[in-house]
Amino acid sequence: MKRILLLSALVLGLGACSPARQNRDIGGAVIGGAGGAIIGGVASGTVGGALIGGAVGAAGGALIADATRPRHRRHCFYSERRGRTVCR
Repeated sequence: MKRILLLSALVLGLGACSPARQNRDIGGAVIGGAGGAIIGGVASGTVGGALIGGAVGAAGGALIADATRPRHRRHCFYSERRGRTVCR
């Protein structure tokens, strides 16, 4: 049991280290899946509960990571040097 908790803590820690914006969904799925597997396994006491919890947690983690992703907004301002509005 101690080995499972240590391994799950390691997976959660490594899953949180996804700095690239493209890996945000993958990181969310890893963190959600690991958390769901732990909760499902402890709550049900079976491997099947851990698998179902992991699957539901991974799907939920990916959805939440995508929904909270920072969006790029265009910033427009008037440039006197160019004499027009510039958007970046």
